[in-house]
Amino acid sequence: MLQSPPMRVVVMACAALLAAAGAMAAEPPLLHPLFADHAVLQRDRPIDIWGQARAGEEVTVTLAGTSVSVPADGGGRWRARLPPLPAGGPHVLTARTRGGTIQTVGDVQMGDVWLCSGQSNMALPVSRSLNSRAEIANSASDLIRAVSIPLVSSPTPLDGFASPLEWKVAGPAETGNFYAACYYFARELQKTVRVPMGLVMSAWGGSKIQPWMSATALRSLGGSDALLDILEEYPRDPASAARPFGLVWQEWWKGRVGDPARAEPWKGAGGAAWREAPAGLGFWENWGVPELAEYDGIVLYRTSVALNAEQAGQPAVLSIGGVDEIDVTWVNGSVVGSSSGGERRYPVPAGVLHAGENLVVVSDLDTYATGGINGPAEKRALLLGDGTSVALSGPWQYQIAPKGIGSPPRAPWESTAGLSTIFNAMIAPLGPFGLRAALWYQGESNGYLPEAESYQSQMAALMADWRGRFGADLPFLIAEIANYGTVPTAPVESGWAQVREGQRRAVEADAHAGLAVTIDIGEPYELHPANKQEVGRRLARAARHVVYGEAVTAGPRPVAATREGARVIVAFRDVEGDLLARSGKGPTAFELCGAAAGSCRYVAAELEHDRVSLDGSIPAGASRVRYCWADAPVCTLVDGSGLPSPPFELAIR
Repeated sequence: MLQSPPMRVVVMACAALLAAAGAMAAEPPLLHPLFADHAVLQRDRPIDIWGQARAGEEVTVTLAGTSVSVPADGGGRWRARLPPLPAGGPHVLTARTRGGTIQTVGDVQMGDVWLCSGQSNMALPVSRSLNSRAEIANSASDLIRAVSIPLVSSPTPLDGFASPLEWKVAGPAETGNFYAACYYFARELQKTVRVPMGLVMSAWGGSKIQPWMSATALRSLGGSDALLDILEEYPRDPASAARPFGLVWQEWWKGRVGDPARAEPWKGAGGAAWREAPAGLGFWENWGVPELAEYDGIVLYRTSVALNAEQAGQPAVLSIGGVDEIDVTWVNGSVVGSSSGGERRYPVPAGVLHAGENLVVVSDLDTYATGGINGPAEKRALLLGDGTSVALSGPWQYQIAPKGIGSPPRAPWESTAGLSTIFNAMIAPLGPFGLRAALWYQGESNGYLPEAESYQSQMAALMADWRGRFGADLPFLIAEIANYGTVPTAPVESGWAQVREGQRRAVEADAHAGLAVTIDIGEPYELHPANKQEVGRRLARAARHVVYGEAVTAGPRPVAATREGARVIVAFRDVEGDLLARSGKGPTAFELCGAAAGSCRYVAAELEHDRVSLDGSIPAGASRVRYCWADAPVCTLVDGSGLPSPPFELAIR
């Protein structure tokens, strides 16, 4: 008869088992976070699987009955390539090491994977789209799955994500959080391409195009080298990087301000421009100052703090609390920091403070909604190394930047307006994940003159940049920015029109790109039009042509403008049936322009099958044709499919 072991032995054995279980539980995942339950992998192409293990350890990856073994490199990184698989599933993906670590991912489908990226109109969820309640209630589909990339920025490229990722299957419990344009695109496309659709959702509201590009791509464009050099310094020493950025900002200000008395406000200069700010500060829209009631732009603040010699000799951190939206902050004329989010707490370098009065100046740029230094007054203080603090309790003054000063330089480490910061944290970590195409819906944040004039080259650089990562022939499907704002009554210059023209020309020059025109579905007072169903439908139509090679068009496209006697003829291609005008005999919003700004005039237009004929006698000497050139034009030119022509500018030949 076997005897039971002594209780002490049992306890020790249990403890050993629990310790071993704990060690196994603490083992980091072998697979990159993209490889999770319900994932969709790109069909019909070699499948790259990768992750992290112990240095030199052999990892075996198995999918659909095929196994590949690879060693981890000296840093623990490993990557395996499996043969292509057709659409379908579900499959089980397994990674295991010889040491016994194993990770299993279930319900993996092979299908087409789409990277959906851009700013807030891409990130707008289904829950905020038209008829969202019914759309969500009827959204159950095992063939549409999405993974959301967390909003993170980084001054340097990252290999992975700080938190696990989750693939969600479309259905009433999940679809409301899917990107609307991306989801409706996949749903529409499945009418003709019945395979699983995987949506990699990586967008950030308010983001410019520059943070979505790698540093290499930005350097190829030129003009950013100084700021990129500063960005390289930032991870090593943020305070050190702030100083050269401050010099860039200061040179910009001095070059734009005509009044010499206001040339150096960071030193307190400005004289009569400074006014008393309300006690407690807060959002400037609430101050009762008419100029600030609906103001978006730069407001500068200043105050002072008195220190004795002992206090001035200590390490210090300047806390100014919440700032909406982007600040550059100086102490005694030296930049101590710049940020676009969170409470501002900036180390003050040694030697900046002195006994007596110390000047604090904050430049606040607000681009949307409310602006200003806000939050509890006790957050505004100088925190000293000995644990004491000196409140910034003195009176604050403010001055409004001169009219027409434009948009200032942005710190290269900013998230949504920096350089490479979003690429580093939301694109680079996607590694070699297989994609069928990228969907891009962005441009509003670049829609300011003269910056908007560079959008074509920036769009081309972004496409080349991402193709270097995801494949040389990666198709791009670009959603044009929609009409928004006040309808013009006379020809105007427009940054948004320049962005649309940059989008159009970038697509025209690219054999693997398509454009979804949205100029007719915007809303005058809503930056985020709710009709994302139509955006998705038009993107899907572009995909059928560009990605799948179907003989479908995405609407009429302008080709050339030529003189024929007293008229100017604009020829179009990809016209289904004839050109048509909504609600009228002829289309509206055509302009003829000379070389100079301000020379454009509206002209009458007549339709001739696949051409538009313009009265070329007014103005005489016209050298350009513009169509729907405004932030919010009324555009009526369509073809038999009902799809609109994009806005455009063409030189007259």
